[in-house]
Amino acid sequence: MQYVNKCLTCAQVKAEHQKPYGYVQPLEVPEWKWEHITMDFITKLPLTAKRHDTIWVIVDRLTKSVHFLPIRETYTSEKLSELFVKEIITRHGVPVSIVSDRDTRFVSRFWKQFHESMGTRLNISTAYHPQTDGQSERTIQTLEDMLRACIIDFGGSWDDHLPLVEFSYNNSYHASIGMPPYEALYGRRCRTHVCWGGVGQKEVGSKAAVIDLTEKLQLVKARMKAAQDRQKSYADKRRKPIEFDVGDQVLLKVSPWKGIIRFRKRGKLSPRFIGPFRIMARVGKVAYRLELPDELSGIHPTFHVSHLRKCLAEDVAHVPLDDIEVDEKLNYIEKPVVIIDTKEKQLRNKTIRQVKVQWKHRKGSEATWETEDEMKRLYPYLFET
Repeated sequence: MQYVNKCLTCAQVKAEHQKPYGYVQPLEVPEWKWEHITMDFITKLPLTAKRHDTIWVIVDRLTKSVHFLPIRETYTSEKLSELFVKEIITRHGVPVSIVSDRDTRFVSRFWKQFHESMGTRLNISTAYHPQTDGQSERTIQTLEDMLRACIIDFGGSWDDHLPLVEFSYNNSYHASIGMPPYEALYGRRCRTHVCWGGVGQKEVGSKAAVIDLTEKLQLVKARMKAAQDRQKSYADKRRKPIEFDVGDQVLLKVSPWKGIIRFRKRGKLSPRFIGPFRIMARVGKVAYRLELPDELSGIHPTFHVSHLRKCLAEDVAHVPLDDIEVDEKLNYIEKPVVIIDTKEKQLRNKTIRQVKVQWKHRKGSEATWETEDEMKRLYPYLFET
């Protein structure tokens, strides 16, 4: 057993049968509305007549109220900052912190300097770990379901339905706070055709109103804390803790990816881990910074513990990276080398030309048939004579 544990090849290829590493680490419950927010993008949506193809989802972590902003995927950080001032700061003020993933626009120099000047703290998640911002991911799932229903029932462009979808979401019951987000945000229910009670004039500045609002916020925070504890207990049953020390050698989990257009077909015989790499520092409770070689200099060096495995092999052992091309998302990139054969596939109404492609790190039996038009678009050098 000790011999197998110290074998680097075995560590590279052995499948994992243990529970995922790392307990859930909930974010602290915010103290006030729209001071701590999360944001994410929904991309690759159908292009509308207004040239929108992306939704910017911004969620208040306390009241769970949201803003769905239709944008274009080509928007720069400068354009996003203008929209942020117009739609968020003018309505809710400057936030204290923002939780987001490592989108190129969120890690850009302009975006960081913009929020630094505003006094906002950017909490950017570790790379390759989308579970960090569960609130935005769950909101996005609900938003996509609502948009699908609108398109099926009413048709038209999705950005035409987005304002009413946002209104519906903010006025629907939210389990974690025990009330609709609108009521948590404004202290009263929204006046709609399904809710006419308690919508008369209200003296906002009275002492009773202030006390009522404060008590309601305390109730929201207590319910949020209870929901977080409940969800953490559920998740931790399927996880186990693990800790590393600075200087330990670890292997890094990667995913095989055969070319840009081959993302649906995984290379079964590719190694599951690369390394070993030395741990430079501990970041938080469940993340570590690794010492990566020059070949991986374009990759963010901080990883969640679920991507790491203890390496017991000798320090001199290593996995050569010369033949492994890894992109910024820790995926192998397989490039085509040569076209072996061509054929025509006859469909009912048209004929499709296909080419048989040999990939760089695959042998004869791993050659695949691809459409000629797509290969010409992505790899024109294969057709040069």
